[in-house]
Amino acid sequence: MSSEFLCKEESNKKECITANNGENIKDADNSPLIETNAKAQDVMSKRQAKRLLKQKQWEDQRDLRKQKRKEKRQKRKQERQANLEQNVDSDSRKRIRREIQPSNLRLIVDCSFDHLMALKDVKKLNKQIRRCYAENRRAVHPVQLYLTSHGGQLKSNMDEYDKGWINWKDIYIKSEHYKDLMKTEDLVYLTSDSPEVLNELDETKAYIIGGLVDHNHHKGITYKQALDLGISHAQLPLGSFVKMNTRKVLAVNHVFEIMLAYLEKRDWKEAFFCVLPQRKGAVPLSEANDASAKISPAQEDADEPDTDSSLDENDAANTEGQKDEEHKNS
Repeated sequence: MSSEFLCKEESNKKECITANNGENIKDADNSPLIETNAKAQDVMSKRQAKRLLKQKQWEDQRDLRKQKRKEKRQKRKQERQANLEQNVDSDSRKRIRREIQPSNLRLIVDCSFDHLMALKDVKKLNKQIRRCYAENRRAVHPVQLYLTSHGGQLKSNMDEYDKGWINWKDIYIKSEHYKDLMKTEDLVYLTSDSPEVLNELDETKAYIIGGLVDHNHHKGITYKQALDLGISHAQLPLGSFVKMNTRKVLAVNHVFEIMLAYLEKRDWKEAFFCVLPQRKGAVPLSEANDASAKISPAQEDADEPDTDSSLDENDAANTEGQKDEEHKNS
C-alpha cells in the first residue's frame, strides 16, 4: 500500500505522521491538515499581487494607448506634408533626376600633359576635373566621362586632396592613352586652334578636351597632337554666337559644361551664355560693337593669364548659382 508523509511543526520540531489511503490525515493533536494547506494557498504573495495589478492597469489603458498611436501617426503625416510643401528645391531636383536620359557621347579629359605643368597648375586641373565630375552627375543628359593617361602629379594630388575619387561612379579613369582605348575614327580633339568648327554633336564620337593648365606657354600643343596622331579636330562655334574680350581658349570644366548644356538645350548660344564666366566679357555677337573688337593679342594675353584651364573660384560659384536658379525656375 502507498503512504504519504506529512510534516507539521510542533514545539520548533517537525513530526512526521504516516497515513494510509482512504484515511483522514491528522496531526499529533488529531486535527485535519488538509484544511490548513488550502487556507495557505489562498494567501497571495506580494509578487503575484504586483503582477496582477500591472496586468489590470495594462488592460485599463488599452484604449488610451490606441488613441496615442493614432495621434502619433497623424502628427507624422502632417510633418511629411509640411516638408513636401517647403522643400521646393528638393522636389525640383527629384523631378529632374527622374527625367535623366544618359547620352552615348564620350567626353575625354586628356591628362597626358602632366610633365608640362607645375604643381600649382596640376592642383588647378584637379579642381576642374572634380567640377566636371560633379556637373556630369547632376546633368539631365550625363555623358560617358573618361580620364586618360591618369597618373603622375595629378594622381598624387588627387590622393592627397581626397582619396574618395577611387569610389567615383559613372566615370572611367584610365592610365592608358586615349588612342589605345578608342578607335581613331571615333576621336575628335576639341581645340581652339583648329580651323574646323563643330556645329553639331555626333553622339557616336569621343570628344577630347586637353587637360592642360599652361598659362599660354604651350600654344597650339593640343592641335599639334591631333595632327601628329592623325585624328579629327574642331573648335566650338564660339565665334558664331559670342564676342569675347579675351582669347577663345576656355578652361577644361567650361568646355565640358558647355557640351553638357548643348545636349540639354540643343542651342549653342544658350549653352555658351549659361556657362561662360563674367570675367570673359562675353556678349552676343549681334550686340558687339567695334570698340570691343579692337583688342590686340598682347592685351588678350595680359587679360587672360590662365586662359587655357585656370578655374576662378568666384566664377565657379557664380556659374553654379546661375544653374541652381535655372533649376528653380524650370
